[in-house]
Amino acid sequence: MMRKLKSAYNIQTVGHALDVLEQFHGDVVELGFSELCRRLKFQKNKVFRLLATLESRNFIEQNIATTGYRLGLKNLQLGQTFVNQMGLLRQARPTLESLTRRCGETSYVAILKDFQIIYLDAIESDLPVRVVSRVGKMFPFYCTEVGKVIAASMDGNTLRDYFKNAEIKQYTSNTISDQDEMTRQLSTIAELGYAVDDEELDIGVKCIGAPIRDYTKRVIGAVSVSAPSMRFTAERMNTLLIPLIKEAAEELSAKLGYE
Repeated sequence: MMRKLKSAYNIQTVGHALDVLEQFHGDVVELGFSELCRRLKFQKNKVFRLLATLESRNFIEQNIATTGYRLGLKNLQLGQTFVNQMGLLRQARPTLESLTRRCGETSYVAILKDFQIIYLDAIESDLPVRVVSRVGKMFPFYCTEVGKVIAASMDGNTLRDYFKNAEIKQYTSNTISDQDEMTRQLSTIAELGYAVDDEELDIGVKCIGAPIRDYTKRVIGAVSVSAPSMRFTAERMNTLLIPLIKEAAEELSAKLGYE
């Protein structure tokens, strides 16, 4: 007796729900109801029911201000589980603990997904004045040091396509929105092996990040330290923070097989 192909057991409704989620890929952050109907070629009532179901399980959320739909936090939670299974979080935790113990500042590990930085884990500083945790949050790569240090390894054409189609948000007056300036900065970052966030995401907060590589030599994430700007003096950065963050990145890369 021949066994049926797995595709023969597909549940159509589940497949259609996945079709909805798959519309949010690449640079697509938010879609309106009409646009989803057009893309999916489903009846409006069906799309409404699919969205309502996904929203009830936090796979989809609606932006109250724009009425558009975007991915919900459940996707991030599943993504974190996947990354954890791949070993990055498991390997990063001891390195982050050591980094925070040695410099006294909050440390992070982050990855880049569809040009969005996702902070996966952190060890917070014990100091009374410290940075609010960003774990689980997502930001465009261009306004964070971890994003830029990962993007510095990207192909130039990929970045040009991104800037051609993306809407650049000015988080602070220091956020770089000019493509040519960003290209120059990424080139410098690639040479230095680290990046500095000079209050580009939050005023009063500075960060330093360095790339994490795996056994294929590919940059798969970044490690960083973050603190109030008043503690990021030039002397402290050059003599303590930058050497420590580069050492942590090298240690974590070695754990993942990079030579």
